[in-house]
Parts: sequence; structure tokens; C-alpha cells
Amino acid sequence: MKKPAGSDTRHSWDPSGPTPSALLDRVEREGGTSPRDASPSIWMRSVAHACRAELARRMNETLREDRARGAKRVHYLSMEFLMGRALANALSALGMTETFAASARANGVDANEVLERESDAALGNGGLGRLAACFLDSLATLGIPSFGYGLRYRFGLFAQRIQDGRQVEEPDDWLRNGNPWELERPEIRYQVALGGRVVSEGTGRRWLPAETLHADAFDFVVPGHSTRRVAVLRQWQPAPRPIDLQAFSRGDQVAAGLPRLAAESIGWVLYPDDSTPMGRELRLKQEYFLVSASLQDVLARHLQEHGHFDNLGETVAIHLNDTHPALAAPELVRLLLDEHYMNWDRALGLVHRVMSYTNHTLMPEALEMWPVRMFEHWLPRHLEIIYEMNQRFLDQVRMRLPGDDALVRRVSLIDERGERRIKMAALSIVASHKVNGVSQLHSDLMVRTIFADYARIFPDRFCNVTNGVTPRRWVAQANPALASLLDARLGGPQWRTALEKLAGLKPLAGDAGLRRDILAAKRANKERLAGLVRRELGLVIDPASLFDVQVKRLHEYKRQLLNVLQVIARYQAIVANPNAQWIARTVVFAGKAASAYVAAKDIIRLIHDVARIVNSDRLVRDRLKVVFLPNYGVTLAEMIMPAADLSEQLSTAGTEASGTGNMKFALNGALTIGTWDGANIEMAQAVGREHFFIFGLNAEQVTELRSQGYDPRRYYGENPRLKRAVDAVAHGGFSPGEPDRYRGLVDSLLSRDAYLVFADFASYLDAQAQADRLFGKPGDWAHKAILNIAAMGHFSADRTIREYARDVWNIKV
Repeated sequence: MKKPAGSDTRHSWDPSGPTPSALLDRVEREGGTSPRDASPSIWMRSVAHACRAELARRMNETLREDRARGAKRVHYLSMEFLMGRALANALSALGMTETFAASARANGVDANEVLERESDAALGNGGLGRLAACFLDSLATLGIPSFGYGLRYRFGLFAQRIQDGRQVEEPDDWLRNGNPWELERPEIRYQVALGGRVVSEGTGRRWLPAETLHADAFDFVVPGHSTRRVAVLRQWQPAPRPIDLQAFSRGDQVAAGLPRLAAESIGWVLYPDDSTPMGRELRLKQEYFLVSASLQDVLARHLQEHGHFDNLGETVAIHLNDTHPALAAPELVRLLLDEHYMNWDRALGLVHRVMSYTNHTLMPEALEMWPVRMFEHWLPRHLEIIYEMNQRFLDQVRMRLPGDDALVRRVSLIDERGERRIKMAALSIVASHKVNGVSQLHSDLMVRTIFADYARIFPDRFCNVTNGVTPRRWVAQANPALASLLDARLGGPQWRTALEKLAGLKPLAGDAGLRRDILAAKRANKERLAGLVRRELGLVIDPASLFDVQVKRLHEYKRQLLNVLQVIARYQAIVANPNAQWIARTVVFAGKAASAYVAAKDIIRLIHDVARIVNSDRLVRDRLKVVFLPNYGVTLAEMIMPAADLSEQLSTAGTEASGTGNMKFALNGALTIGTWDGANIEMAQAVGREHFFIFGLNAEQVTELRSQGYDPRRYYGENPRLKRAVDAVAHGGFSPGEPDRYRGLVDSLLSRDAYLVFADFASYLDAQAQADRLFGKPGDWAHKAILNIAAMGHFSADRTIREYARDVWNIKV
């Protein structure tokens, strides 16, 4: 009988990183100077290389063990892996933290300054990418054989700069000094074809592409904790093409470099602006480049280890993180049909057995669809395969549910309304054996709304796996003050890999000493963030104030605008009654808006305009401050989340699939003000709804209100505080030099208010008032904070991955 995945090494942790002398030798060798004279940057690279060498050894051990056992392996395909900095995590996992700190200290080097020299890996944007990064950490820690597959973006999404209150996008040049973590794999290269035509050849079809790219592999090793096991993130980069030497010799240097430019641009930027035809084509090429290289790699490894495909379904799991990798389905069919000469029935059967898909959205407009004409031009063979898959699927539907032609039209993989388009979510559902949502509400709504027809056809295909986060990064690394406190109160560091042990705090919530310690740890983190705000923005904020935080991607459904309106209402109330006993607040925003998302960028500008007026009003003084921290990423989040008192989770009920920021905040002792949406629900149920500040309509009430005909002007007219706040924005109260600056935002709210900002405003203000009252009683606030931390054991990514392994991938852990 096979042993469970990772059982050979899971409990044989033996940190064997470099000794202090070996570490210092490496610093001297790589820096060309003594460790005492070496710069923090040299120290960072040298220590990273030392960690990488040990991680490479562990990777080889892991891969050898998996091959010897014939283990089933998970292949996690995602357009994003938001890894953040790697050095502190690697040092911790390898048991080298103290060795590094002592070596640095002995040579007069500030260890923290060394850690600060590392750039964030710009391989993702928001929750989707950070979730994927957490999953790799848990896959390694649980010993599950796994590869992540992504793209090696040269310039990431973008670096956000704020100029006159407006977002300005600049290239995120995170690789300018190289990447000390990656292992280049020049021996691993695959061809990726594009364009051309398809011809008949014997009884089959042959693709004659117009151009061929080459995908080069770069590996990033993700360490497990309390184990020697690792996971591997394999990233693909388009290989540079040679220049056109004849054009160069003619003196046309620009033309000579165009083929090289066309290839390299595929790996430049995450989510290129899709508001232009060229941008949309580039996105499609990126998605195909990822899946083609990845699946070729999966099949090549499988053949090397097993020599045949008979056991592919028992040894390979391919997971699609959202629809971006949905082309994996027709690409795997193509490889099995055209390259490995299988018949259709066997190929489709294997695809179905190995493939699974996570959906991350309930909004129909967010589900990817690609015009058929783009496939005709760039992926003609895949279009043929999708047509055949669709025909077989629709024949199956007609057989199961005869006479329902309307159903057949709705579930077809091709949307025939207007320009014909391929529905990538539908393609993923039909190809997969399991489809999951990421919170219980999301999964329930998924099968009742956007995928109701598919759930009727495949009732056993859908399931829920609620998201989770890794406590190793989001508490142990990001919040050492709290981590030390948890170690002391819970009898050691075991909670890092068994987060359910946090429940041991619940009986201690009434302990006055623990409450004081929790408040002291929070105050230290708030002082650290206040220092950052002063250095970066020149703004002084009071660590004793309530730190009210909303940090996430800018989107109308996440309702940063609702938060801004409550800030304006609070400001107006303070100005009207400055002598009242106000609870001092610092409201912190951070997040990027997509470069083509005009409304989201307007909201960022409004936040800055409000901050300028509020922060300079002497009547308000320190009772209200507004902060926007630019260029939000993992490292900034690690600074903000431990400092938050109040976590803003404001999505319109029924729109947020899950959220993971909500979990990170609660783990770090923040209380949540939020709607009954996504994972907020399960979190509130775990801790007790009375320990959350829940407000607003629930999903059923949202649906009912919309069905009755929602009139935002009624709420505007009936609520004086709402009207005053909106009017101040509409009439230039925060943009006096340009009174109509926000006319578009206001008109949209008054005429449509697509995300029910006005409908939830009064309830939101009531919840904010409750938060004020509780914050005025520090002991009671700390009591609720402790209960929140204690209830977060369920929201570990380790639990999430165990459920995927059991319910989706069929892997024993």
C-alpha cells in the first residue's frame, strides 16, 4: 500500500543550512570584500544564494522521493503567483533565522536592512495571486507533490505612483538587479505555436502554425515548514528570438528587432490593458503560452517517470485557478490527439479525470469570453477541438434532457448572441471532473445563479472549498510581536502548522494580562506603520487612534466609495460639532486600479482630494486622518495588516467570492466591519456574529431590492447625512478648482448605483458608531480581538489544501 504523500520526510525535519562561517565565506566570495564592509545588497544576494542552494538540495530530494513512490502530483496553473519577498520565509523554513541574524550582528550589519533590500516578486496583483502563493506554501508544508505553473513577468502588473492625487502606472522593474532565487533551466524548453492553418493528414488533422515561440523555464523553490519537502513554482519566459540580420545589414535596425520584440512582449506585463484589440490579443497569447508550455512539461515528466499514459488519471492532477488557464482543456486534447496519437474518446476521458477548476467570481461580466475570430486567427486547431468538445457535450445534454432547446443554447460553449464568443468558464466546467467555489455562500450562489444550468446537468461536479491563508507569512513573519505572544500562551510554535490550536486562546480571552499583551503588540505594530506613513507621505498619524483599514484592489463592487462617503460624513459631523467626544480615527487605503478602469481611478483621486482637505483642517486636528499608501503589494500588506484595528470588508452582498484579506486581518487581531458576504459569513459564524460589525443587505435582500426596482435617489433624498456627503463631492467641496471633477461618479450613483452604496449607507454608519463605542473601551475591544484570533484556525491554507486533496484531487495527506 502506498504511503500518504510526504510521509517519508514530513516528520524528519533537519534544518541543515549553512553554518555561520559558511555564510560569511559566501558573503565574502560573492561580494569581493569582507562581510563587515559588504553592503546590505551584497548580504541579501549572498544569503539568498545560500538558502537557494539548500532549497535546491531539498527539491532534488523531494522529486526523487516522488518518482520512487510513483506519487500523484498536483499541477496548479495560475496567471498570478504573488509571492512577495522570499528571504525571511526561507530563513525561517530552513532554521537559519538566528544564524543569519547573529552573523550579521557580529559584522556590524543590520539584519532588517538586509531583508529590506529584497524586491517583491512582481508576479501577481491581488487575492488570486496571493491565494496561489499561500497554496504553494501549504502544498510544500503538507508534503503534497506539486508544481505551480505561471509566467515570469518582466515588469509585473505596474508600479503605482501617485501624482497630484492621480494613479500613474510605471513599469515594475523588479528584475533590474536579477533574481537571486530562481534556478534557470536551459535544458527545459518547449515550442509554442501560433496562427497558421489546419490541414487533413490521413485520418487526422495537422496544425501548420504561422509562427513558433520557445518557452524557457525558471524554477522558484517554495520551502515547506517543519519538513524538508518543497513545492516548485515553474515560470515560463519567451525565449528571445534572433534579430533579422538582413534587415539590420540594410540599416533598418528597428525592423531587425521586431520579431524579437513580438516574442518578448508576451512576458512583459501581467494583464495587459485589454481596452484595445492588440491588448486583447496579447492576453490570449499569454494564456495560451502558459498552458501550452506547462502541459508539455507535465506530459514529458509523466512519460519520463512512467513511460505511458495508462495511469495519467491516477498520477496527475491539473488545477485551473480561475478561467485564465482554461485553454488547458483544448490544449491537452490537442497534445494527446496530435502529438501522442490517441483517439478522441480516450483523450477526452483523460482530460476529464485530471482537470479541475476553481471559480472566483459571481459576476457574469467578469467571466472570460474570447471572440471566435481571434481563435480562427491565432489558435485554429483549438477552435476545431472546442467545436468537437461542444458538439459531444450538447449531444449528451440532448440525450439526458430531451426537448429543451433553450437549455442547449444556454449551455453551449459558444455564445451566439452578437459576435460569436467562446465561454471559457463553460469550457472549464465541461472539461473538469470537479468545480469549486471559494466560500460556502459563493458556492451556493454559483450553482443557483451563473452556473445553474450546468449544475442541473452535472449535479455532482460542484463543491465548495473555502479559502485560507498561511499563518507562516501572515502572522509568524508579518507580526513577530503577536507570534511571540502566541508561542508563550499556546505552549510553543506548533500553531504555525496546526492553526486550530489558536482555539486555546478562547478560554483566556477574559485574562487581563493577555488583553494588555494583545493591545501592546497591536500598539507596537501601529507605531511601526505610523513611522512608515511619516517617512513616505510626510504625514503624522496618532498610533493611539483607531486604525481603520481598507486595502485591496480598487473596484466598484469592493465599495471603497462607500468608505469614502462615510469618511466625508464623519468629517462633516466633526466640523459641525468639534467639541464632541470623538474617537480619533486614521483611515488607511491602499490598492491599485486597473490601468483602463476610469471609475476606479477616479475613486483613488477622490480619496486623495478628501485626504488633502481633512488632513489640513485645523478644526479636525488628530480626530480624523486619511491615508493612501501607494504601490500596494505583499510587503506593504505585511506592514499594514498587523497594525489594523478595524478591517473594512464592504463588498455588496453576493459579489465577493471569498476574500482572504479578511482572514489575514482577523488573524492579526483586527475586528471586521463588513457585509454578510463571501468568507465574512463563515468567519462571523466561527467567532460569533456578535463579535463582528455586520451591516447592510444580505444577498437575498439585494436580489429582492433589485427585482423591485432600486431607486438610489430615494435613499439620497431621505438620508440627510448621505445627501450632504454626496453633495459635497458633486459640488466641488473636495475639488474647488474643478467643481465637476466627480460629476461622472455622482451621476452614476444617483442614476444607477450598481453596487447599492446608498442602500447600505445608513446601516454602515450605524456599524461604524458601534465600532467607535467599543474602541473607547480598550479591554472590551481586546476581548473581542482575542476571540477573533482564537476562531481563525479553520481559515488556514493548510486546511484548504487538505480539502482540495480529499475532495478534488483524490490525494491522501
